[in-house]
Amino acid sequence: MERTVKIFILGIMLLTAALSVFSQTKSELEKKKKKTINEINYTNKLLEETRKNQQESENNLALLGNQIASRQELISDINKEIELVSRRIGETEAIISMMEEDLGTLKDSYAKMIKIAWKNHNKNNEIMFLLSSKDFNQSYLRLKYMQQLADYRKRQLKAINSIKAVLEKQMEKLTEQKAEQQKLLDEEKVEQKNLENARRQQKSELEKLKGKEADLKKQLEEKNKQKQQLQAAIEKLIAEEVKKSSASQGKANTGKYELTPEEKIVSNNFGSNVGKLPWPVQRGVIVSRYGKQPHPVISGVEIDNKGIDISTTTGSDARAVFDGEVRKVFSIPGTQNAVIIRHGEYLSVYTHIDKVYVSVGDKVKAKQSIGKIYTDNSENKTVLHFEIWKGSATLNPASWLSK
Repeated sequence: MERTVKIFILGIMLLTAALSVFSQTKSELEKKKKKTINEINYTNKLLEETRKNQQESENNLALLGNQIASRQELISDINKEIELVSRRIGETEAIISMMEEDLGTLKDSYAKMIKIAWKNHNKNNEIMFLLSSKDFNQSYLRLKYMQQLADYRKRQLKAINSIKAVLEKQMEKLTEQKAEQQKLLDEEKVEQKNLENARRQQKSELEKLKGKEADLKKQLEEKNKQKQQLQAAIEKLIAEEVKKSSASQGKANTGKYELTPEEKIVSNNFGSNVGKLPWPVQRGVIVSRYGKQPHPVISGVEIDNKGIDISTTTGSDARAVFDGEVRKVFSIPGTQNAVIIRHGEYLSVYTHIDKVYVSVGDKVKAKQSIGKIYTDNSENKTVLHFEIWKGSATLNPASWLSK
């Protein structure tokens, strides 16, 4: 009896602990899965916008690539959920089996006890048992024994009923878990088909774009010229800012920012926000990442992106990613307007701005709109180019933005 009750209590503790860990992990996975699904839906919305012109484009290809990556991540998360549910089912089945075994033992023991009690159930026997005592103390002890035996039978019956009740609930949960497992398996099959469709679309888009390789090379040359002009403008501004900061501090030009106490605070605050900065758009998808990477269509050609390109919906605004001061507003043919905001020794750069809302010298706050992003009507795409600089070095903006 004692062993069975202990195992029963242990089983309850194991079930409770396992359920707590399982629920927490599953909740995190479901939250991540929901976010991924939202990203896929948003990417679909962007693809619908860009496909209105019935033309293939590098932006479409990038969006499809982003969607494929998101779908792969979603399938991975679904498989992790399936694994969690399967493990939970295994744990529940193991505990149920253990409790069923002990319940059987307890029932057998109780049945034998009742059988013996029934055979000996005779008031005269009980009275004779008491009367045959040698003295009053033995008579008292025998009476207590008979009472304890009756209590023991009651406790054993109660334990049997308690274990049966828990088992019934666990069997119900097991049925629910298996239904959930099947639902996840069905969901995984659907997402695998969606992934295959996205890959087919990507392949088709890529093949069509390869037929336009000559035009793409011309576009790339023009984009490289624009990038060089932008970089030259940024480097010129940095040199001017360094010179001004040194002069304001009464120091010789050392080639580094000489920050005022206030600027140091802003700079330190910016630097402590890696992975926490708000996005420069309310919502968007990265279609071109930072650094050197192979051209998505033209073989043997490498792209060196000093920032990231974010595709967003038509009519979207560019937003400051941190408190700072607007230091330059200028335009470059082909990239529309550019805005540079200084945050101590850091700079944030926003290009492809159609209409600028700020002026040089303006103090801006994080998430403040600084301009409307240009929409290329020939491809129905709205893409913001965004960079972060520290001194004269570029940084990967994606690692600074909140996940």
